[in-house]
Amino acid sequence: MLYHVTVSFGKDKQYQFRFSQAELAESTPEEARRWFDKEFADLQCEASNPMGKVLIIDKILNIARYAGEQRFIDGKSWASLFARYTALALARDTIRVDVEAFNIGY
Repeated sequence: MLYHVTVSFGKDKQYQFRFSQAELAESTPEEARRWFDKEFADLQCEASNPMGKVLIIDKILNIARYAGEQRFIDGKSWASLFARYTALALARDTIRVDVEAFNIGY
């Protein structure tokens, strides 16, 4: 099975990542969640939920927003890790992270 993750910052600003099942098996969903927790704190993201509860989807969207498109242009290893952990955390084979619309689609 192939996993496809698209991170979009608007029209003509899309970054595609593909992973095999074997590539994802090198990490765990728990490892992905820990990475998102750390990045959320390191980037000083703010919770988008007024109640303070932060779901994994909120973390993924906020991290992409706060990290910015430049990380996807320049930081290929960071961007690839972001996409890999997104696939692991959401356990979906096709994911679209739309930063501009602040939405995740499957």
